[in-house]
Amino acid sequence: MTLEQLRMLKMVAEQGTLKASSERLFKTQAAISQGIKQLESQLGIQLFDRQKYRLELTAQGQQIYQRALKLLDQAREIEMLSHHYVTGNEASITLAFEGSFNLVKVLPILEKIQSQYPDTQIILQQEYLTGAFYALEHDKTDMVITPADALRINSKNLQVVPLYTGELVNVASPQLLARHPNLQSVNELEKEYQIVVQDSGTGTQGVTLGVKDGQRCWYVNDLSTKKILALSGMGWGRLPGYLVEEDLKNGALKRFNLLDVENEMEVTYYAIKHRSRVLGPVASQLWESLGSLSENV
Repeated sequence: MTLEQLRMLKMVAEQGTLKASSERLFKTQAAISQGIKQLESQLGIQLFDRQKYRLELTAQGQQIYQRALKLLDQAREIEMLSHHYVTGNEASITLAFEGSFNLVKVLPILEKIQSQYPDTQIILQQEYLTGAFYALEHDKTDMVITPADALRINSKNLQVVPLYTGELVNVASPQLLARHPNLQSVNELEKEYQIVVQDSGTGTQGVTLGVKDGQRCWYVNDLSTKKILALSGMGWGRLPGYLVEEDLKNGALKRFNLLDVENEMEVTYYAIKHRSRVLGPVASQLWESLGSLSENV
């Protein structure tokens, strides 16, 4: 049994025909047919039902196929690891982080990595809402820092490290709040504009989180624009506490409480990567450094 035979098994199981499989593997149909027959002979079982137009796995073939997928994944990991050892340090690594994360928390780590590996480009990729997860799922980043729900935290496919817990708070300018001296309900702000950051991923596609039906909105692509609009009195919204700390102290922005919405939200940020992803030397060092952070960073 060879890896090449297992690749043939995988492709035929997924494509259903020798013709489609040959086009994707760049092999002749005869070569693939012969490879599958040799594998069946070696294993002593029939892997495919050949009575129908499309080749379908037998019950035994389905079990072999599932295990073949695991072996092929492990072989790919070995190939990737060997490639990293041969080529040495990575030319670049990417860390995607959700925009509300306080990057200051990890600056000492980034500075140390930069000093140790000056020839490796560190790419910091800012995303919003589910954008960091989208980047991770589509192999556009080595690791991410982002809030996460319980489903993802407990996923067997992900390695998750809690970093710290921050807060998001409802804020508005004094001039906006002056227009609503007895503000108690979100309904009273219907004529004002809520400032909403758009998702850079697809996890909330078609869904607007935390926005009441009929509410006027500004839609922006980053928190800096959201803050500028809030400071100008052109709208209100929830911003990270660290980002508005000085503005709250000098009175440029004010917190406000509504009876019918969540005014303050605690958000725990996690460093996350795929368990199966083989990191190079520099990315591994970054991951280990992130793991050393405590909840009190």
